[in-house]
Amino acid sequence: MNTTFAPSPWPAPRSGCRDVGWRFAREMAAQAGRGRGWRFELKRNVSMSPRQLLLSYAVLCVVSLAVATSFWWQGVGAVMVFTGIELAAAGVALLFVARHTGDRELITLADRELAVEHHCGAHVDRASFRAEWVRVEPAGADGSLVELSGQGRSVKVGRHIRPELRVELADELRRALSLARTAGEHDLDHGHQA
Repeated sequence: MNTTFAPSPWPAPRSGCRDVGWRFAREMAAQAGRGRGWRFELKRNVSMSPRQLLLSYAVLCVVSLAVATSFWWQGVGAVMVFTGIELAAAGVALLFVARHTGDRELITLADRELAVEHHCGAHVDRASFRAEWVRVEPAGADGSLVELSGQGRSVKVGRHIRPELRVELADELRRALSLARTAGEHDLDHGHQA
C-alpha cells in the first residue's frame, strides 16, 4: 500500500504555537492494560433546561387561563376555546424543543478504536473505526461539517459547534488520532521485545 498526498481544502495547522491543551477533547485516564484515550462531547447549545422550560410553560398557562377566565366571566366564552388551542399548540412545540435539548455527538478514542455516537432525540446512531484507518476531512467548503472516514464508511460530526470552530475540531481529532497511533506502535514494539 502506498500513500499519496493531496492538497487540503482546510488551512494548515498553526505552527509555532505551543500546546495549550484541548478545547473539545477531554483526556480519559489510562486504565490497566489500556493506553491513553480522548472523549469529545459536542452538545447542542440550549439556553433553558427542560425544568426551566416546563416552569415557563406553566407560568404561560396560568396567565393565559386567568385572562381567558376573566373574559369567560364577562360572557365571552370563545376566548376560553382559543386559549385552549393556543396552549395546546405551545405545549406541543415546547415538547418538541425539550425532546432535543439532549442532542449531542460523542466521539471516543480509546484502545486504538474511534467510536462516534450521534444522539438526536431518542434515536442514537453509532459507528466505529480502527484509529489507524481514520481520515479527518472537511465534508465540503469552509465551515462545513468534519467527515471521519475509514474502512468504507464515513460519518459527519460537528453539527453542534460554530462553523468557524470546526477546523479546530478537525485539528484536535487529527492530533488525538496521531497520539493514539503513536501509542499503539509503542505498545506493539514492547510486545515484540517481550
